[in-house]
Amino acid sequence: MTDAPNTADPQLLHLVIGGELRHLDAPVFRDLSKVEFVGAFPNYAEAKAAWKARAQATVDNAHMRFFILHAHRMIDPRGEATGG
Repeated sequence: MTDAPNTADPQLLHLVIGGELRHLDAPVFRDLSKVEFVGAFPNYAEAKAAWKARAQATVDNAHMRFFILHAHRMIDPRGEATGG
C-alpha cells in the first residue's frame, strides 16, 4: 500500500498559520517573527483538521489565533489550474 496522492483529485493548496494577536478585534500579529507555520495541505478538509488541532492546543491563550489561507486562490485567482 502506498501513500501516493489521488491524481483524480485536484490539489487546492491551503496554508495554516497562526500566532498571538495584538488585540482581539483585528488580525494583526503581535510579533511577526513568532508567526507559526502549521503546514501546507492539499485540500480544505486537511487544513481544517490541522487548524482545529492547533487552535484547541492553544485555547488557554485568548490572543492566539490560527488561520487557513486559500493559497490556491492566490496562485491561480481565475481558477484555471488543472490541479496537476
